[in-house]
Amino acid sequence: MINNDVLRRVRYALNLNDATMIEIFALSDDAMTRDELLPLLKKDNEEGFVALDNQRMSLFLDGLITYKRGKQDNPPVKKAETELDNNAILKKLRIALEFKEEDMLHTLKLADFELSKGELSAFFRQPGHKHHRKCGDQILRNFLQGLTIHFRQSHE
Repeated sequence: MINNDVLRRVRYALNLNDATMIEIFALSDDAMTRDELLPLLKKDNEEGFVALDNQRMSLFLDGLITYKRGKQDNPPVKKAETELDNNAILKKLRIALEFKEEDMLHTLKLADFELSKGELSAFFRQPGHKHHRKCGDQILRNFLQGLTIHFRQSHE
């Protein structure tokens, strides 16, 4: 999936305003301004669209983890991620939202997408593990749609 789509969908699902989005980026030491944020939220066919690179998407997701769960006392030293795939996005969202396996499956079910526990756990295995599986765009898209239903319907 395009990082900008993920950013927009997470923003909508969690009902995050511009100031909160900027705060989330800041939690990962990314000094995002509103003028930088707005082009990232545009669709790729809109004028002024700016593609969100993997590094900044990763910083946003790391900031979201801190925003939702609080700062760690002794955070692990992380290397900058240039390879950010759907598996990593799904994993970071799971961590940020403190979702257990059942929560993940329920969220997918809200979007009318059935997945077994084994299929889900394959996305979180290390690459190279014999049961590791790539998370496709359709699964990530359905998970984000389920998040929207989960968070938007419980607040309305």
